[in-house]
Amino acid sequence: MGEGFVPWPAEFADRYREAGYWEGGPLADRLRDWAQRYGAATALVGGPPGAPVRRSYAELDEAVDDLAAGLAGLGLGAGDRVVLHLPNRIEFVTLLFALLRLGAIPVLTLPAHRRVEIEHLARLSGAVAYAIPDRHEGFDHRVLAGEIVAAVPSIRHVLVAGDAGASTAFTGLAGLAAAGAAARGGRPVTSPEPVDPAGVAVLLISGGTTGKPKLIARTHWDYAYNAAASARLCGLSGSDVYLVALPAAHNFPLACPGLLGAFGVGATVVLACAPSPEIAFELIARERVTVTALVPALARIWVTAAGWEGPDTTSLRLLQVGGAKLDEALARQIRPVLGAAVQQVFGMAEGLLNYTRLDDGDELACTSQGRPLAAADEIRVVDEDGLDVPAGATGELWTRGPYTIRGYYRAAEHNATAFTPDGYYRTGDLVRRTAEGNLVVEGRIKDVINRSGENVSATELEEHLLAHRAIVQAAVIAAADEQLGESVRAVVVLGAGESIKLKNVKTYLRERGLARFMLPDLLTVVDELPLTAIGKIDKRELRRRFG
Repeated sequence: MGEGFVPWPAEFADRYREAGYWEGGPLADRLRDWAQRYGAATALVGGPPGAPVRRSYAELDEAVDDLAAGLAGLGLGAGDRVVLHLPNRIEFVTLLFALLRLGAIPVLTLPAHRRVEIEHLARLSGAVAYAIPDRHEGFDHRVLAGEIVAAVPSIRHVLVAGDAGASTAFTGLAGLAAAGAAARGGRPVTSPEPVDPAGVAVLLISGGTTGKPKLIARTHWDYAYNAAASARLCGLSGSDVYLVALPAAHNFPLACPGLLGAFGVGATVVLACAPSPEIAFELIARERVTVTALVPALARIWVTAAGWEGPDTTSLRLLQVGGAKLDEALARQIRPVLGAAVQQVFGMAEGLLNYTRLDDGDELACTSQGRPLAAADEIRVVDEDGLDVPAGATGELWTRGPYTIRGYYRAAEHNATAFTPDGYYRTGDLVRRTAEGNLVVEGRIKDVINRSGENVSATELEEHLLAHRAIVQAAVIAAADEQLGESVRAVVVLGAGESIKLKNVKTYLRERGLARFMLPDLLTVVDELPLTAIGKIDKRELRRRFG
């Protein structure tokens, strides 16, 4: 991993350790500590609707040891990268920690990803294994796995949660755990090599704002701080019940404070198989959920549905909303309708997290995106020349700190422009800073569309559109959408005599292996695209016409 990971400079690393930001052991050791501390308390609730499966902290730790022993039997070990492509189910948690226990490195991908993204991330990471469900939401991941194995020579194993099918190349996680339990004979599993807490723990994915997604290497120390400090700020305790409504591989529900922060205080984590109001409201009422996190589009759906259904959300004390800017009018509806305080979260998988505080009051919580988590978070708001703008003015957000990366994994060329020579990450977000120190998001400078909390790279989608035989020019822009926040509009010029419909475009892109969230919601055919004075496609004019 050394060739891909960009470490913090020694002077900063020393500073963060001395200040207490970086401390303790690897993440897998922390689970062992939590199991000893919280024992019989319920750690995890999963399973299909109406048939909950519960695991205590002690049982979860045992299950992790069983699976880790089984993985070791396959030859997986320290430094191996494994692509996790699992939805919100108990196997996601056990496999995540089993890999960490062996010193292996999970590469966390999203359930919506398909061949294009998975193949790219498997190649980039040098993955040796790929973990999937058998089927999820009607999609057979085993078929996809066959395509990935054929395309990526480094992958030696496919790990399946559920029915592994007839292929001898696929290994069922349940059978692997059973074999591991027999092999270890009750003995705790540890990594064959000492795990350096300053080393890489997980590889997260970027939003893919410039071309294909980048890999974000988070260390045991910085990610543990990320989760634990977020839990303290949110007032999490052992009496809380945290609902993972968003995909667990997202940084937000994983560690902000997410399931890692909840485990750290002995709280109960409940996994929702989908974030729909029907499923989520039932879980909130049944499990007495106290905290959860949503993107704005889902928050709007929940608020609307609650107005119709009148669900029991009396246990809910805090609703975090992030992933995109929360509309003030919607923010003001959350407490009256759902009964929970709203907390805005503005952050990124690359590091920096901003939260409105629990004692900020509704006005600040509804009108700003919060302020940095750590006192050591350094932020600058700069103009196009990299000069700090006056107080209250809008500029691009730059940041560095004890949990913000210093470079993407295996992306030296991109890092030269994404990070400043003195280590600031250029976020691409346009913000202004209020007198209280809170940030207000005003937009972005990157060519990316935030569709219901998922970042759609306009550049990448345009490349796929231009590969269609009927399309000679393509531009992808954001269109205002009350439900999604932003929808994806493809504006295209066709070849002579050609015609095309949106459904045909979607089918074509799905066949190319694109994730569902990458598909355009709207298609506009024009005779020509407007150009700037220097001959580039004028997206500002397109947004004026069609946004």
